[in-house]
Amino acid sequence: MKSLRAPLLVWYDTHRRDLPWRTAAGAAPDPYRIWLSEVMLQQTRVEAVRPYFARWIEMFPTLESLAAADHDEVMKAWEGLGYYSRARNLHRAVREVNDRYGGQVPDDPALFRALPGVGRYTGGAVLSIAFGQQEPVVDGNVRRVFARLTNQPEPKERDLWEMAEALVVGERPGDLNQALMELGATVCLPRSPRCSACPVSDGCAARAAGTQEQRPLPRKARPLPHEQTATAVVVHDGVALMARRPESGRLGGMWEFPGSVRAAGESTAEAAVRAVLDGVGVSVAAGEPLGSVDHIFTHVRVTYEAILCTLLSGEPSPILYERARWIPISRIGELALPRAQQRIARMI
Repeated sequence: MKSLRAPLLVWYDTHRRDLPWRTAAGAAPDPYRIWLSEVMLQQTRVEAVRPYFARWIEMFPTLESLAAADHDEVMKAWEGLGYYSRARNLHRAVREVNDRYGGQVPDDPALFRALPGVGRYTGGAVLSIAFGQQEPVVDGNVRRVFARLTNQPEPKERDLWEMAEALVVGERPGDLNQALMELGATVCLPRSPRCSACPVSDGCAARAAGTQEQRPLPRKARPLPHEQTATAVVVHDGVALMARRPESGRLGGMWEFPGSVRAAGESTAEAAVRAVLDGVGVSVAAGEPLGSVDHIFTHVRVTYEAILCTLLSGEPSPILYERARWIPISRIGELALPRAQQRIARMI
């Protein structure tokens, strides 16, 4: 493994992509920007992250500005990027850094990894890239590179991390980690890998065996459970009833039209009326269906069945939600809404 370091670094110096969060040669790395980019890049393609990163840095150019930001402001900035727990955890972690460490991202591995949302990968990436520490990283790209280098169809996580630990020891650990990830993202592709452009192809066991297209073996996809969620669009005198979900759980901290998973034998209308009464303490009557929206989460497929409702009685109170309020229909778009809820809002 150690023999791969030199060709990887030479290749990276020549072929590294110009990304907005990367530090220019000779400049001091910004731990906040590096940390932000690594959080955004989890489960998300580079090209999708670019505009979000640029917009975020405009709104929150420093760690201190993010720490001082309002929760809804942060969630609105993340709107559309998905996996919203990333934004919640980052905001909590940044506030902790601001309060406990004077706004300086801790370079102590134990302290940094103790922050909300910082796992083994994020810790390794930030500590190596921002602080030059010999900390390994393993993401999907690195997993694929190592599986092909060793010709392992189903490499074990422990073995992958051991390989990464061995390889990162030496000069420029942050660049070495980025080189591995860059190689997987641009050359050692899942399909049709560009082996002729690979700086370490001579030492690749899968290429020698002609099995690079089969390494690693794809993980078997399990069928997703299907939830049908009744969504109550309660409109009254030019305003709509909106509620903010609890911090924990799916879509935590985001705003939505009140809704609930339909129980067995329950109609959409019945579930919508129940959702509003149980969730925000308001009595409504169900009216005409507005349409449905399908959305796939990591572990579940959800069909949101939107139904127009009219107010009967009561003032909204957050029973199952964090907040509940009437919002002018023209201003719903100012809230931090998941994509499915944005589509429902356009049905009004």
